[in-house]
Amino acid sequence: MTELTVTAAWVDDPFAEAVRTGRGPLWLRRDDGGRILLDIERWCAPAAGADHSLLLRCVRLGAPVLDLGCGPGRLVAELLALGVPALGVDLTPAAVAHTLGLGGAALCRSVFDRLPGEGRWGGALLADGNVGIGGDPAALLARCAELLAPGGTLLVEVAAGAVDERCTARVEGPGGRLGPPFPWARVGADAAARHGGRAGLVETERWTSYGRRFVALVKG
Repeated sequence: MTELTVTAAWVDDPFAEAVRTGRGPLWLRRDDGGRILLDIERWCAPAAGADHSLLLRCVRLGAPVLDLGCGPGRLVAELLALGVPALGVDLTPAAVAHTLGLGGAALCRSVFDRLPGEGRWGGALLADGNVGIGGDPAALLARCAELLAPGGTLLVEVAAGAVDERCTARVEGPGGRLGPPFPWARVGADAAARHGGRAGLVETERWTSYGRRFVALVKG
């Protein structure tokens, strides 16, 4: 799967339209025919529920935070409101525009592109399933380790259970409209810790909030 195809999947597909309208329904359709409902209304709303468990940990870091796959920018905007310097990164122009409209800072880039402050970020987020970006969690977590400063913390939202799977997926919108295919992945806490460990990231915490599951990984 080329970078061009991956980019097109988030620019020209139903996800971009849903970000612009703030409404779904929206699904992630896997190549085996299974569908996962995407919570686009929550992503477009102000931070709430389990988001606050992430935000509290970011405040405690006392360092700038990079939100990878920031989407419509609710976490970036709330971090800035809390006095935490934050930068969002997302491939979807509509998502970046929404983040900027909330008063946040965001770049329209891939996490694998050159980013500001590489190796100096005190914190980074992979929320809302974004550990699946690129379909290779090991490569993604290794890239996150490159972005973090020594002692920096990566907060990762993970799937329930012993999950470690790769797939090709498409975003599906109303009426069955499908975007282009792209590689995706899902991992649980054990798999995230294992992949992160190979990149020099050490698990320091697991927690559950409002039914969502998270892992904290620290760069040694």
